[in-house]
Amino acid sequence: MVLAARAYVAKSTISDLENARKEPTPDTAKAVDRALSAGGELTGMVTAGAAGPTPPAHQLWEASELLARVRASDVSAATVEALHLTAYDLCRDYSWRDAAELRADGLHWLREVERLLRRPVGLRQHKELLTVAGWLALLVGCVEYDLGMRPTAESTRVAALRLAEEGGNGEIAAWAWEMSAWFALTQGRYPDVLAAVESGRARVGEHTAVVQLLGQEAKARGRMGDLPGVRYALERGRQLLDRFPRPVHPEHHFVVDPDKWDFYAMDAYRLAGDDEPAQHHAEEVLRLGTASNGTERAPMRMAEARLTLGAVAARAGELEQAVDVGLTAFHATRRSLPSLLMVAREVAAELRRRDPPGRPWNEFREAVRSVAAGSAE
Repeated sequence: MVLAARAYVAKSTISDLENARKEPTPDTAKAVDRALSAGGELTGMVTAGAAGPTPPAHQLWEASELLARVRASDVSAATVEALHLTAYDLCRDYSWRDAAELRADGLHWLREVERLLRRPVGLRQHKELLTVAGWLALLVGCVEYDLGMRPTAESTRVAALRLAEEGGNGEIAAWAWEMSAWFALTQGRYPDVLAAVESGRARVGEHTAVVQLLGQEAKARGRMGDLPGVRYALERGRQLLDRFPRPVHPEHHFVVDPDKWDFYAMDAYRLAGDDEPAQHHAEEVLRLGTASNGTERAPMRMAEARLTLGAVAARAGELEQAVDVGLTAFHATRRSLPSLLMVAREVAAELRRRDPPGRPWNEFREAVRSVAAGSAE
């Protein structure tokens, strides 16, 4: 289907919409609206509220034309560049698009790139295709982990690492190790987080990927009760981040910007029990994540910020407020289940320590159980 390719939406979804088998989500409406250049008319027909930021309208190639060239084994410089742009745009969609749809689109283009890699191409084109495949594999692995597909996500991460090593791309390799650190963090394997951080840093020099690796280190050390280690990792990360210009597209999942650093600091200080900076950074995450029209540009970060505020309120003895704020975290339209559950369970532990038999604890515990029941752990 041409529309499915142009909109980066699964063919089955388009078929269901055409045959009135299901209603469009705000994310799907936005994607189709963009593909058809409808000027927002289709988006406006769907109930607002869950919609994410509008993707960029400019694209060098229409997806359908690119797909035709790929299947004709066209590996010209223009085609390779178009594939790079397609992967880049998909990475920019990470924070707001439906996770299952984004995974389907990422796998679709990954298969097309792999089709070209199986054919004779020049050395330069081969290396470029490996790079495109590496970025797509990173994205797909992250989304799979968000969906609770733990073994599949790890296999995809390993594939991305192998593609990076084969293509000599240290940046992709560093991000693959950052994913390993993230996986270990949400599974409570904190020494493995530190090992993954060191492996990632060894793959690349001064790069923004190292900033995120240091952020994961700070989170792990916070959970290990190492407050000096938290402060040192955050200080090193901040100093490195300040050396880079502000990114043109900070919504790209594999880009780190100053706004994102508040998110890492918030989590690390919360775990270290340093409530004042934790609250400050959480409030900054909420402020920076809210667009001028009230929509949430970073729903996953904002959900964890609300949980952080809930934890701070619980420690201050404001249990009702802690639950009220914490429960709003589960209303996010785009969720990373492992990360959300990890932080939610930590907040639940705070409530339990302060009010074991009370209503606030029971209400929050049931909400966490409900979210966990919907995961695929």
